[in-house]
Amino acid sequence: MSTEPILEAHDLAKRYGRRTWALTGIDLAIPQGGITALVGPNAAGKSTLIKTWVGFERPTRGNVTVAGIDPQKDRSSVLGLVGYVPQSPSLYDGLSIEDHLDLAVLLRPEFDRAYALRRLDQLGIPAGQGAKSLSGGQQAQVALALALGTRASILLLDEPLASLDPLARREFLHVLTDAVRSEGATALLSSHIVTDVEQACDRLVVLGVGKILLHDTVSDALATHWLATEGAATPAGAAIGSFGGPSGERLTLVRQPASSVGPDLRPASLEEVVLGYLASGRVVPGEAAA
Repeated sequence: MSTEPILEAHDLAKRYGRRTWALTGIDLAIPQGGITALVGPNAAGKSTLIKTWVGFERPTRGNVTVAGIDPQKDRSSVLGLVGYVPQSPSLYDGLSIEDHLDLAVLLRPEFDRAYALRRLDQLGIPAGQGAKSLSGGQQAQVALALALGTRASILLLDEPLASLDPLARREFLHVLTDAVRSEGATALLSSHIVTDVEQACDRLVVLGVGKILLHDTVSDALATHWLATEGAATPAGAAIGSFGGPSGERLTLVRQPASSVGPDLRPASLEEVVLGYLASGRVVPGEAAA
């Protein structure tokens, strides 16, 4: 897997209206290859960040690049590199799935119709089915097949799992992971639930209140984060954030190398890592967002 960044953001900020900041000072470099999970609560700015890379949103400050290209300066080149699945896929009710594939070929001559059909088959969706009869989850799966059919080297997926049941989520992630691994693509997959994506992702970006709270590989995040229960000794300066445990206990996320971890700490799960960082970035009522 290459360490060269393929998605970058430099001092990126986005404001809607006069006061609402969706993103504030984002600096991020996502390397080529594998699947990066972009995790954060609703309204954290995940969709806004993804849309700036597609070119659908113009930064208020700073800039983004896709494979070194600024989408505001050369959007057509960026769109040729990207396969995009929006948060709410919009299919044409009067068309079948096969019609959508034909339309994709018309709009994008390099679209691989046969490949998209194979991915639809993996997802268990008949190509002859009418779009109007699809559930919200099936529409997301069709959108994934359409994105994969572009053979794009970069896949940007905005909360595609939100409308899927647990089995459909697993099938979606299996098809996505298989495609990314076999094609050497790069995928950015956003979600507000880390358990949805932790089995598939290689890297993790935690976004809270428009700011990057953590960017790390999954393996390093798990190797360097620990939990302290209430009353346990916490190394000075190592505490990240505190949150409630499943039984009402108070848990504190701690970042420490394994070599210096004491007996009062236990390994944190990926979900607990995310919760600790989100707790650290929580906005105090009345505090300005930017």
